[in-house]
Amino acid sequence: MAEPHSVTSASVDFALRTFGAGPRPVPAELEYDTRDPYAVAVVLHAGVSAVRWLFGRDLLADGLLARCGDGDVRIGPAGNPELVTVELTSPDGAAVLEAPAKEIAAFLDTTYEVIPAGSESDWFDFDTELEKLSYQD
Repeated sequence: MAEPHSVTSASVDFALRTFGAGPRPVPAELEYDTRDPYAVAVVLHAGVSAVRWLFGRDLLADGLLARCGDGDVRIGPAGNPELVTVELTSPDGAAVLEAPAKEIAAFLDTTYEVIPAGSESDWFDFDTELEKLSYQD
């Protein structure tokens, strides 16, 4: 496993799409932690609280090119080619957000400089993670 671990982050202004009104700005942070090299997080700041969503780095990258995702996270190009749409669904509700595709791509480029695609397993100790699961029984 490679060392040392690091966290890469970027501030991105998302826009919450609403019906009957213009998009509402939602400040957010994108985070990439080498301790979980397959995932990225988006932390959405809504008032005094923050909501954190974790999903695959490859899902975010693929979503820049074509609509993809199953379940609670779906990502794809928006009608405006300068934007990417992120759809989040939970038992409490759903949100459709847009973000500048260039900023998402720049963030991903930075993560690939830290850990190139295909080398994630060099940073992730599967045996240790499996051990953690076996102790939860």
